Formats: sequence, C-alpha cells, structure tokens
Amino acid sequence: MLDEIDAVDWGSIPGHPDWYEPDRVARGLRALFEAANLVQAAEAGSLLGGGGVVHGHSAAVFPAAVVAAPLLLDIARQRHPAARETALGLLDEALSFYPHAGYTRAEAPDGTAVPICCAIAHHLRAHTDVLAAMGKRGKLLLAEAAAHWRFEIRECVADSSGTAAFGLLAGAIPDGVHAAEMHLAGAITMVSELALEYPPTEGSREACLQVIARHPGELPTGAMLLPAECGDRVH
Repeated sequence: MLDEIDAVDWGSIPGHPDWYEPDRVARGLRALFEAANLVQAAEAGSLLGGGGVVHGHSAAVFPAAVVAAPLLLDIARQRHPAARETALGLLDEALSFYPHAGYTRAEAPDGTAVPICCAIAHHLRAHTDVLAAMGKRGKLLLAEAAAHWRFEIRECVADSSGTAAFGLLAGAIPDGVHAAEMHLAGAITMVSELALEYPPTEGSREACLQVIARHPGELPTGAMLLPAECGDRVH
C-alpha cells in the first residue's frame, strides 16, 4: 500500500493552485494507513481534508480524489477502525463536494474526461461487497453513488419516439426524463432527453432506456451515458 501511494506523482495531477496542495495527499494517505488510534487518524484526515483530496472549509473536491479513492477504500477495508471511519468520511465528502471550474473532470482509461463525482462513484461500486459489509456508513455511500449512474449501450432499436437503447446500467436512474453526456472514444456528445424504460432485474445490470428524438445511428454500441447534471457541477 505504501508503495502504491508513493508511486503516484500527486504534483502532476491538476488542481486549483490556490487550494490544492499535492504534498498533503501522499503524507495524509501514509499517515492514515499507519494510524493506530483516533488522534492519528484525525491528524491524517486533516491533511487530506485541508487541501489534499478535498478542501473541507470551502467544500471543494480535487481531481486527486479520484486517484486516492481506491487507496482510501483499501485503508477502510484493511486498517484501524478509526482510519476506516476517516477514509469513509473523506470519500463521502469527495463524492458530495463540488470541484473548482477548470478542474471538474478526471481522465478515464479511454481518454474521456469524466466528472469527478462519477469517477469516484465508479470506484465505490467496484467495492460494493466491501462497503455493504461496513454497516450503515458503507451502505449510505453506495446509495449516494447510485445517483451517479452510468449506462453502457449494447444495442439500439428504433421506435415511435426515438430509440430503445439496451445495455448495462450501474447505479439508478430516477423516474422522469433526464439529460445525459454520451462518452465515446474521448468525445462527449449531449443527449437531451432519455428515460428508464425497463430497470434491471435482481442480479442483473441489463436495462432499457428510451432515448427521445434520436435514431439508433446516433447512439453507437459501446458508448457510455452519464448524468448531464454531474458535468455541470462546479464550485
């Protein structure tokens, strides 16, 4: 774990120069990993929450939080209970705080710039079993992450009002009509109106969306849909 923390060039991760202090991230994560009591965990949390992954006083989150999220999840799973509570609290703030203008996204593996909140939610869902086993705090984090849904298009069929898009849904799309960002090969296209037609059944992620006033050719297989409102979040 310590090698993983030190392997990241935290200074190369962009962040608002007046608020982001990259030296706090590595020091804070190392201190939280090594924390053996409540005081030590709180001191580590102050480093990470005072300009490391978030800035608590201004309720801002930095792109570094996306890189730190899986490390914080490992600390929550493996280390002292006080470190676990601190790590979960930081993840909660990172998911709910807004980023500064110009620093609102993190680069996905395909080169697409994903909203910070959606990238963090993706990490949380990847540890669903671990978080669910952590009681109320972990389950609340998963519930918050569900609002930052993502839908991968697998197949599209034209219908009377546009297109029925079949694919895999992570998270939960609320009732009603929503706007979305469509991500594909590093490009982002706006989709102005979609609604959940059929939700996944238990044990499955397969779902169907109704995409209004769009034909199937405009919705390529492999494209990822994310909530447009997440892309609009700015401090």
